[in-house]
Amino acid sequence: MKSSIRILLAAAACVAIPGTALAHGFAGKRFFPATLATDDPFVADELSLPTLARRNVAGDDGAPAVEQSSASIDIAKRITPNFGVEAGASYLRLKSGEGTVRGLDNWAAGAKYQFHKDDEHESIASVGVDWDIGNTGAKRVGAESFSRVTPALFVGKGFGDLPDGVRFLKPLAVTGSLGVAMPTRKSTTTVDEDGNPSVEQHPDALKVGLAIEYSLPYLQSFVKDVGLPEPFSRLIPIVELDLEKPFDRGGGS
Repeated sequence: MKSSIRILLAAAACVAIPGTALAHGFAGKRFFPATLATDDPFVADELSLPTLARRNVAGDDGAPAVEQSSASIDIAKRITPNFGVEAGASYLRLKSGEGTVRGLDNWAAGAKYQFHKDDEHESIASVGVDWDIGNTGAKRVGAESFSRVTPALFVGKGFGDLPDGVRFLKPLAVTGSLGVAMPTRKSTTTVDEDGNPSVEQHPDALKVGLAIEYSLPYLQSFVKDVGLPEPFSRLIPIVELDLEKPFDRGGGS
């Protein structure tokens, strides 16, 4: 389901590092954990089964506000060390003052190529494309009859190269993405019960993702052992934002 602006703030969300972490999440000593709302900057072998989310979507153009719950399944597979493909599906539950509807959203597919990794400076960068496949989901939950293709840039940077004078900032890291979602159909014409046609515009949209994380394992192992017991010593608190801004064809907010 698409909305004119989408924000997810996962404050105080934490990711625990397993005993044996896969090498694809590393740049030097920095482990970049998988994030929930934004895409990762590295090529990976991953299976999310399932990811549960819940958010409120503000109403617009006369549509009521909606409480959206989703259960998503995503799989990513490396074809080469620097190139991988992805696929995913989501089951949605939409509750509003008009009732509750359920159904599958459109299927998604994608590909990603990692072109940069600097172990010394804990940086990583990739380019990729996401394909929201039109007409593969239920219209009652907002699945669109057309596709959206989103080329994007993904980056990650750890701050372990900061000077020792600010050593407690070294566990910080950020990941981010910047892309443009382009619909394969610029507009859709519908006809109401009285035979009156109406045209809905489908604008291009700028998409921005940002995740800020503080690695407690990095703090314990490479900055200072502050004596945190398990499981706290293995957690990475994360704050994420996922934003979308239409910018043409009367896109709105």
